[in-house]
Amino acid sequence: MLAAIFTYPALAQNTVVGPQPQTIEDAYIPIPSGVKLENWITGLKAPWSLVFLPDGRALVSERLGRIRLIRNGKLQRKPYAVFHKPDLKSNEVGASLNLFASGEGGLMGLAIHPQFRKNPYVYAMYTYRDMMGINNRIVRLRDDGAHGFFDRIILDSIPGAAFHNGGRIAFGPDGMLYATTGDIFARHSAQDLKSLAGKILRIYPNGSIPRDNPFPDSPIWSYGHRNPQGLAWHPVTAALFSSEHGPSGEIGFGAHDEINVIRKGRNHGWPVVVGAPGKPPYIDPIVMWASISTPPAGMTFYKGDLYIATLGSETLVRIVMDGLHVKTIERWFSKKFGPGILGRLRDTVEGPDGHLYILTSNRDGRGIPRIGDDKILRMKFSR
Repeated sequence: MLAAIFTYPALAQNTVVGPQPQTIEDAYIPIPSGVKLENWITGLKAPWSLVFLPDGRALVSERLGRIRLIRNGKLQRKPYAVFHKPDLKSNEVGASLNLFASGEGGLMGLAIHPQFRKNPYVYAMYTYRDMMGINNRIVRLRDDGAHGFFDRIILDSIPGAAFHNGGRIAFGPDGMLYATTGDIFARHSAQDLKSLAGKILRIYPNGSIPRDNPFPDSPIWSYGHRNPQGLAWHPVTAALFSSEHGPSGEIGFGAHDEINVIRKGRNHGWPVVVGAPGKPPYIDPIVMWASISTPPAGMTFYKGDLYIATLGSETLVRIVMDGLHVKTIERWFSKKFGPGILGRLRDTVEGPDGHLYILTSNRDGRGIPRIGDDKILRMKFSR
């Protein structure tokens, strides 16, 4: 439902702001019925991304520069790969990577090759700093069972900074690798098709650019994004969804976090429009929280519903949908006032056992660590 376009008087630029696309009040559910939470892995440091391998192993990235291996439900003492060592020994990815783990930067998204048994590659996105400044890149590691060894750089020179790096990578149903990038607080770069900042990118697994991308010789798939940190494909329609952080005061106000359906070559508006003003050619989000900050991170479809890990709002959001129509929005493990039960949440994925897994992010410098943090929680449904 769209309403009249209006403009905030205190904006840093002439941004057009729209109201919520649908008037739905979130339901707060501190303890969902029929749901059991259990600690699966504890003692992590700012985990960012979790992936499961076909043989039952799992990998989790820690933002400070380690990929950890989980085998038979146990966190292995030796890291699977290390991104911040000063030399090239063992499974260390190498000093040439120059990891920059500051602010929100560091080791972020993980993905595995869609034909992993034939092509045993693990992909990682991280922030680095060299003489040219701060950037992000995607690299490929070769799996040997216990470790991942550096294979090649897949995509380099993605603008980076201490904040707003995006960082989520995932393979789509088309076999292509998608990556989210942030505007690095240079907000107009999101509208610049010569910059990879503030975009969703699409490339082949070897890093080459697909010919059916919307812009010739460019990895850009969509643009006009502020800081997208989640990717998920609808299990029936294969539509691509993304979560995106709204402004945090740089244009005069905050909140306005979004869930978007991403379309090839389309402009999602930032920083020209915010919210759902219905102003062509910009694409409105299907969900936008105008009055309460709900910074979303990783997300996944599970049993037909969209589950979203959120950071500052400390809640797992569940969106029940009918096609692209949002029916209900629930905020799990959260109270209307006060901190959430689990704290900050960074990612959520479905495991091979059919359960939902959730990463906490209470040791990322912005949270209050609980006992055992950071954790991977396993959520079981009895209904």
